[in-house]
Amino acid sequence: MEQTAGTGIEPPSRGRWRLSHSVRSTLWVFVVAFLVHLIPLFLPRNMPEQELAIARAMPEVEHRVRLLKPLKEHPKATGAELREAAELLLDGAPAEARELVDEAERREPGALETQLVRARICRAERAERCVQESFERAARMAPGDARPDLLWADMKEQDGDLASALEALDRARHKVPNELSVQLRYAQLLSATGRHAEAEAVLRALDSKLPPQRLFLELGLLRMREGRNEEARRFFARAVGEAPQSAVAHYHLGVAHFQLGDLEAAEEELRTADRLDVSNPRSLAALCAMQVKAGRLEGARVTKMDLERRFQDRTELIRDACRMDR
Repeated sequence: MEQTAGTGIEPPSRGRWRLSHSVRSTLWVFVVAFLVHLIPLFLPRNMPEQELAIARAMPEVEHRVRLLKPLKEHPKATGAELREAAELLLDGAPAEARELVDEAERREPGALETQLVRARICRAERAERCVQESFERAARMAPGDARPDLLWADMKEQDGDLASALEALDRARHKVPNELSVQLRYAQLLSATGRHAEAEAVLRALDSKLPPQRLFLELGLLRMREGRNEEARRFFARAVGEAPQSAVAHYHLGVAHFQLGDLEAAEEELRTADRLDVSNPRSLAALCAMQVKAGRLEGARVTKMDLERRFQDRTELIRDACRMDR
């Protein structure tokens, strides 16, 4: 004690020692966690699933190419793994994806899934003949499988060819008559092409199979497409009554309120939807667009600030929703 007093240096207090120890412990936890995540990168890797796991975490396609292209020569790579690798390269490196899917077909010559991936790759390369040939092979391999029809419908809908998409969906729904998602999509596309009565008939036929909330939502959307907004609002209100915790139902009810000129009710429903699904910016983005359209610019600025604070990675969505120069 005398030596300490003579040097003029006070021993660290117990509280400061605890804080320092706590900080050191926290840092060690982070270091250990970081090293654990690095371990797979330094371990010997001889299994394709390891390469695929690392590639899934890589946003840059050029890095994925370097990692996945060698799988074409890997003796342990299965057709499914080669197809997944091809899909991971599809957006940005379709030529390399095609090499992988060619090898998948060589290893599993009868796999329908290979033809579906090939069709997507050919489409990315704008090779229409290749797309057509892939679908023809898929149809020969599995004439009763609905997946080729569903993919064809996707592609045609993206092209704006709703008539061809509808034909493909009709084929698919007859192959899988108990698949509700296909029946609902068929009804939605019927409505989008103006065939509202047929769309409602399909929905009503699903009455016993769909939860009431979903049926009311679909009927509300159908009425909205027809421009019958008051009827749509009543259906959405019934959906909310059936499922008060449904963010989707509150969202659509809010949109219907706005269509009918009731901004206060619309804001209440959209904020409820936002509280029920805080990870989705859609409700606040819709509210911001509505506030701008109604000339409530100060409210729109506040909503935009909230969006920017919570969804920093969705700048384009926020900019489009809250544009005040319209």
